[in-house]
Amino acid sequence: MSFQPLRSLRRSFNTPTILSLAVAAVVGAGASQAHANPPTVYGKINVSLDSFDYEGAARAFSSQSPAEVDQWELNSNASRLGIRGELPLQDTGLTVVYLAEYETDADDGGSSPFSQRNIYAGVQGQFGRLIGGKFDTPLKVIEGKVDQFNDLRADIDVLVGGQNRVNNIVQYSTPKFAELLTANIAFVAAEGADVDLDGEPDEGLTETLSASLVADNGTFYGAIAYDSNQLARRSLDGIVRADVIRAVGTAKLGVFELGALVQRASDVAAGSNAEDSSYLVSGAWNLGKTKLKAQYGIAEGKVSDEKGTLAALGVDYSLGSKTKVYSYISALDVDNTDLSDKTFSVGFDHSF
Repeated sequence: MSFQPLRSLRRSFNTPTILSLAVAAVVGAGASQAHANPPTVYGKINVSLDSFDYEGAARAFSSQSPAEVDQWELNSNASRLGIRGELPLQDTGLTVVYLAEYETDADDGGSSPFSQRNIYAGVQGQFGRLIGGKFDTPLKVIEGKVDQFNDLRADIDVLVGGQNRVNNIVQYSTPKFAELLTANIAFVAAEGADVDLDGEPDEGLTETLSASLVADNGTFYGAIAYDSNQLARRSLDGIVRADVIRAVGTAKLGVFELGALVQRASDVAAGSNAEDSSYLVSGAWNLGKTKLKAQYGIAEGKVSDEKGTLAALGVDYSLGSKTKVYSYISALDVDNTDLSDKTFSVGFDHSF
């Protein structure tokens, strides 16, 4: 469901005030429940000094990307503040689960100090978990640890579509079977949007679906997911909404980390044969406090015959269990337009 804040309340309260009241209310409620774990307030600050030399390669994937940039910037990389917790319901076998997470621009604050990330509430029990709100689709979530540059300018999101955090989503997740397998299925209420691009508003509950099957034993991770009528987000063929299938695998082998992703996105518009194919491999070498990492991805458009590549090399140095400094270089290139976007970055990341 969609909710529009009342103008009178908007004038009376700003986002920091609302968030502060929400934190106080949740913490207070948790403290009053002797049988409940108190809510956890968590977050991270990730800031970096970036040198951009962008010729406009990213615009081949999305018109919202910058055309040209050649400058140094101080940037916040998905810095965030959140609350999460669980509350057992007496004599029911059920537990309330909730999470509210907001992104903040640590470098300048932007027009608003907070913007919504994942927010949900629901229940879990022996049957599994059922939640509703705004959050990442099962297809996005299965990327797992394959992305060695998550939240940075070398994030796979600059190359690969399907990285969606969506409104009005309800998701059911099974219990973990045999300490290995979990299944997730979610639907997104259309609420009048034309999600199948037939020119008519859609009102159904299951016009957009996302499902995944995940196997994880701590050493090896494998997952496959499918989205129907979902925003393409990135597309060399100009696809707006797509049916997407994605497979991901990662492994931790001693000091080494290996990962791979394969994806195909097909246009849902009637009569269209537009199709994007994406491939990515990643790896890391852990040397004590130092982590060397790299990834390389390819995206190809069937109709446009365009090809894009993403290459990144980086190093992380741990200053503690939740603190690190890092540096990386990356390049996003597109063939037909012969454009390249390059980034050099030095940053600091602290979680709490």
